[in-house]
Amino acid sequence: MPENQLLEIAVQDAEGARAAAAAGADRLELCQGLSLGGLTPSRALLEDTVRLNLPVRVLIRPRAGGYRYTSAEAAVMIHDAAHALEAGAEGVIVGALTVDGLDSKLLSELVSAADGHPVVLHRCADVLLAQGWGPQRLAEELIGLGITGVLSSGGAPTAAQGTDVLSELASFDALEVIAGGGIRAEQISAFSAVDAVHLSASSPVTRGSSGPGGGEENFPTTDADLVSAARAALDSLNRL
Repeated sequence: MPENQLLEIAVQDAEGARAAAAAGADRLELCQGLSLGGLTPSRALLEDTVRLNLPVRVLIRPRAGGYRYTSAEAAVMIHDAAHALEAGAEGVIVGALTVDGLDSKLLSELVSAADGHPVVLHRCADVLLAQGWGPQRLAEELIGLGITGVLSSGGAPTAAQGTDVLSELASFDALEVIAGGGIRAEQISAFSAVDAVHLSASSPVTRGSSGPGGGEENFPTTDADLVSAARAALDSLNRL
């Protein structure tokens, strides 16, 4: 088991970031549009979040949908990664695929843009694992590209169903393995092999009518009680 596993909370708004920090998160993944799987956040939101004095990793994803990007989208992603680090992010979370697997060209350019900061492959990894890639192949390709970590459910619908694959990924010391995908506090004890546990710890809230064309009135935001429960569960695991 890693010496000190981290609790990473995905947040998408200023209040959520504050709630996660106050309730014991070790690190934040900052994005917007969690209901879409997460999108690149605004620079102003990032600048506000880094003032909380926690490590912040920024999701670089220019749109919803699949992970094959045009050259125009790729250029935006590279600039977004550089801007996020200039604004104080500790690292970036990225992903890009081709019909054959990892988009090595774009991922290499994103690693270059990160200039030595941590670069984590997001859950596009689970697309490959679900298609039959083995954890060894995935880990070796990521390490070869200079990617330092992977956020994954082990290719399963939830991380709790993918613990065997996550444990295999965690055997590669050069790769930070972050378990994510539907994790609840009561399941955290199953993730002793990984370096960090990632969850949104969110509950739906409503802040007035969204009106015609404004989308759903309910939206997910960080629930401090859920973060606290995850913190307590991870602390218990770290004491073993």
